[in-house]
Amino acid sequence: MDPVAALHEIAFWLEREQAPGFKVQAFRRAAAAVATLDAEEAARRARDGRLKSLKGVGGRSYEVVRQAVDGQVPDYLVALRERGAAPLVEGGGEIRSALRGDLHSHSEWSDGTVPIQEMVDAARVLGREYQALTDHSPNLTIANGLTSERLEEELRVVAGINAQYEDFRLLSGIEVDILEDGTLDQTPDMLGRLDVVVASVHSKLRSPRDVMTQRMLGGIRDPHTNVLGHCTGRLVQGTRGTRPQSEFDAEAVFAACVEHDVAVEINSRPERQDPPDDLLRLAVEMGCLFSIDTDAHAPGQLAFLDYGAERAARNGVPVDRIVTTWPLDRLLAWTRAKR
Repeated sequence: MDPVAALHEIAFWLEREQAPGFKVQAFRRAAAAVATLDAEEAARRARDGRLKSLKGVGGRSYEVVRQAVDGQVPDYLVALRERGAAPLVEGGGEIRSALRGDLHSHSEWSDGTVPIQEMVDAARVLGREYQALTDHSPNLTIANGLTSERLEEELRVVAGINAQYEDFRLLSGIEVDILEDGTLDQTPDMLGRLDVVVASVHSKLRSPRDVMTQRMLGGIRDPHTNVLGHCTGRLVQGTRGTRPQSEFDAEAVFAACVEHDVAVEINSRPERQDPPDDLLRLAVEMGCLFSIDTDAHAPGQLAFLDYGAERAARNGVPVDRIVTTWPLDRLLAWTRAKR
């Protein structure tokens, strides 16, 4: 087995299990270190022990490489594959099997952890037909948001990746900030060139109810907006701690989503679970469309669609109103209809 591939796959499975970030990155650093050697040199160093002295290779990663160069699937990887054979959560199987793609993910161009190609590789392994790349917009400086110039450069990378495949599409996109005045944090020209626009609030999440409502309505009414991202902004667990949900007029916001053909995101990240169940049921009652997304910042997190599918099923979301179950042609006709 190729040792670099084995190390990357281990990182994937660990991310899927929500292992600590330092543990995941240790295997990615080891993969990068081993990749600097040609296959024969890596094998020689693994067999005579010199690989242990290579910066970035630790005891566990050395064991993985040692077994891989001898043609074995490393024991550590075997155990991870066995644990990963089952869905992350029970329930939601019908919706999970209907999902074709994901409209919200990040790369190292903003605050993701890996290059775009690695996210694509993982999406394809998971059987996705399409995956949207939605790195952040410039106002979110803490997340290295993309200026128009950097977004232009990223679009060229996306086009190059898409030239490689006939059975997969990397959708050009953005997670654009809804600014305090309700406008979107990117030029209309750039937004108009993208396949998918996810609009989210990331700042002043404790604003008064009426202020937050008007801000969200502004973003929803923008003709470029396709998906309202993690609408309450809450955090319910995880390393960043917890954060209460924003206060807004949910009926007004969801009515605007219906009127302007904007999907409500079911954010699948375990720390978000956004919108909460009561708001998710309200959005169903009001006739909203939905997009089950991972908001993945690393390859293994692309598997989090399991969580979103389970929540959608539990709260009665109709499959035909989930845009990420739609074929690519129908999806793109929908995202571009208002522009």
